[in-house]
Amino acid sequence: MRVVLSGGGTGGHIYPALAVASQCAEEFPGSEFLYIGGKRGLESSLVPKQGIPFEAIDITGFRRKLSFDNVRTIMRFLKGVQTSKKLLREFKPDVVIGTGGYVCGPVVYAAAKLGIPSIIHEQNAIPGLTNRFLSKYVSTVAVSFEGSGSAFPSARHVVYTGNPRATTVYAADKRKGFETLGLPESSFVVLVVGGSRGAKAINEAMVEMAPLLKQSEHLQFVYVTGDSYYTSTVEAIKAKTGELPANLQVLPYVHNMPEVLACTSLIVNRAGASFLAEITALGIPAILIPSPNVTNNHQEKNARTLESSGAAEVILEPELTGGSLYASIERVMNDLPRHTAMSTASRALGKPDSAHLVVEQMRRLSQNRQSRS
Repeated sequence: MRVVLSGGGTGGHIYPALAVASQCAEEFPGSEFLYIGGKRGLESSLVPKQGIPFEAIDITGFRRKLSFDNVRTIMRFLKGVQTSKKLLREFKPDVVIGTGGYVCGPVVYAAAKLGIPSIIHEQNAIPGLTNRFLSKYVSTVAVSFEGSGSAFPSARHVVYTGNPRATTVYAADKRKGFETLGLPESSFVVLVVGGSRGAKAINEAMVEMAPLLKQSEHLQFVYVTGDSYYTSTVEAIKAKTGELPANLQVLPYVHNMPEVLACTSLIVNRAGASFLAEITALGIPAILIPSPNVTNNHQEKNARTLESSGAAEVILEPELTGGSLYASIERVMNDLPRHTAMSTASRALGKPDSAHLVVEQMRRLSQNRQSRS
C-alpha cells in the first residue's frame, strides 16, 4: 500500500500518524510512505528519525480574531494545495490520512480534489477547525471518542476507531518500565507528567506537595517535569524539604514512556487525547488536570469523558494545589476497590486495536478505488 501521512505541530498529531504507519507496514509488508508536514512543526525532526521520507510545506493556522495575517494564511493554504497536488501526483498514493493540525488542511484537501481516497482522524472530543473543514471533503472521518461523530454532520462516513497511539503502548513491557525507574516490580508507581514541555501549575503543585510524600512511603512518586522545569523543580523541592523525599524521583524526560506507563498504578497528567488513549489502553486510573490554554477548552471535554465513565478524577487548574492533588492521590491509592473500579472503567474505554481499525479503513478505501478503476 502507498500511503501519504500528514499531521503536525505537536506530538499529539504526529504520534498517531506514526502508529498508523507502523501498523500498516506490519499488515502490508512492503508498504511505502510519504509524510507531508510543516516546516516549523515538531514533525520535521521526528518523522525523518523514523526513516519515513518527509516533505515540508509552508503553512500557518488562522487567528481567531480579524487580522491581516489571515490573508497571508489563505495565500499559504492555496500555495500549499498546489505543492501538495504536485507531491501527490508524483507519489501516487492509494490513500491519504491526516491526523490533525493545520498542515493537514492543504494536503488532505488536495487529495480530495484529485480523487484520492482520504481519511482524517480526530483525536479530541471537540474537533479542531481544520478537521471540521476537511470533513466535508474526505472519504472517511475516524474519531477517538465514541459518540463524537455527531460533530461532523457533513461527513460522508464516520467511524469510531479510538486513537492509534493506544496500539503503540498496549504491548509495552512493564518490566522494562520498572528497570528504567530502578524500582522492584512490586512497587506502586504514581506517575506525574506535565507534558513534553512541562506545566507550570502542575510543577508548583508538586513542589507544594513534596513534604507530604513521607506520609505515603508505600508509594513511589515519579515526576517528569519537562526539560525547562527540571533544575528549578529539584532546587525548589530541596529548599522545601531539605532533600528529595526517598520515594520521589524527578526526571526531565522519559524516552520510553510506553514501558513506564505499563508499570504505573496511577497517572496524573493533562488531558491531551493521545495520552488518554495510551492510559485507557493500559487501564490506568487517572487524575486529570486539563490545560485551560487550548482551543475550545477541548482538554476539559476529553477529561470529563473519562470522569463520567468512572476512569478518572478531574482537578481544574484554579482548584489545583499541593493539598488537593495529594488528597486525590490518597483517595485512589488507599482504596483498593476504588482503584480497581477505575482501572476497569479505563480499560473499557481503551481501543488497543485502534491502529488496526484505521488501517482497515485505509484498506477498504484503497480496494474500493481499485475496483472502480
